[in-house]
Amino acid sequence: MPRLAVIHTGGTIASRPNPHGPGVTPQVAPSVPGLPGVLVSGHQPFNLPSPHVTPAHMLALAHLIEQLAPEQDGIVVTHGTDTLEETAFFLHLTLATRTPVVLTGSMRHAGEASWDGPGNLLDAAEVALHPQSRGRGPLAVFGGDIYDARTVTKVHTTAVDAFGGYPGPIGRIDRTGDVAHLRYFAMPEARPVYAPSALTAHVEILSAYAGWQGEGYKEADARSDGLVIAALGTGNLPAELLPLIAETAAHGKPVVIATRTHAGPVIPIYGYPGGGATLVQAGAIPASFLNAHKARLLLLVLLSLGRDLGEIRRVFEAGAF
Repeated sequence: MPRLAVIHTGGTIASRPNPHGPGVTPQVAPSVPGLPGVLVSGHQPFNLPSPHVTPAHMLALAHLIEQLAPEQDGIVVTHGTDTLEETAFFLHLTLATRTPVVLTGSMRHAGEASWDGPGNLLDAAEVALHPQSRGRGPLAVFGGDIYDARTVTKVHTTAVDAFGGYPGPIGRIDRTGDVAHLRYFAMPEARPVYAPSALTAHVEILSAYAGWQGEGYKEADARSDGLVIAALGTGNLPAELLPLIAETAAHGKPVVIATRTHAGPVIPIYGYPGGGATLVQAGAIPASFLNAHKARLLLLVLLSLGRDLGEIRRVFEAGAF
């Protein structure tokens, strides 16, 4: 009999109208519908709205998954949608298991007629138990689309099809009656694993905007072990940031340049002061195709492992994640 572990962490998929105040809150973990002949075990390490989930929760979740994985054919994690992509990427970085791990949630809560939780949960379970899902690293499943943890992102605040991310899904699951039809559009890739025993570093994100003169930079630099900047376009900043970044890099502290643009890589093209080429010359590290919040998690993990500036640069530049 196939064995499926379902780990509930809270979020909208577990939410009901708040009996003690306004809005809805995580309360009751949902059950997987329509899985005859599957041995399902439930686990709930915490029950939180996803804005309350921290990297420490993600690390605890990774440890739980590693403990459960040897006895399971698949693992599903239910999660709030606001930070699901961050938890998915953290697990992508830190999990060594080849057992399929699939994250899902819902955009509507159980009190709404259009609740999407049961369908997403059933899809995630089918994907987690499918033999072609093995060795792909953590996946995210919403509305029948299957996403790579490195690229999935929330692209809408309220729509049921709220998840996307360039270049799109890597697979699709559909159903006719009780039969699931799953197709992947890409082969599994080898991936390195970075598994810190604890998260000891502190990394902050700054966001660029027209006219930014570095407000908040020195304060964030002083309290951080590394910085990530969501820069403009292909990784460009106002000229005022160039000497600030050069000073930080000269002290051996990493400054990673991501982009605030929805999709696309950071490429050091421009040679004007603050252009990407001058930032790299000053010591900044391009984030490749990672958005700022995923680049932060990678930098956090690498710093917690004690990796030096040269190794951090190599990981980002080589896309070794």
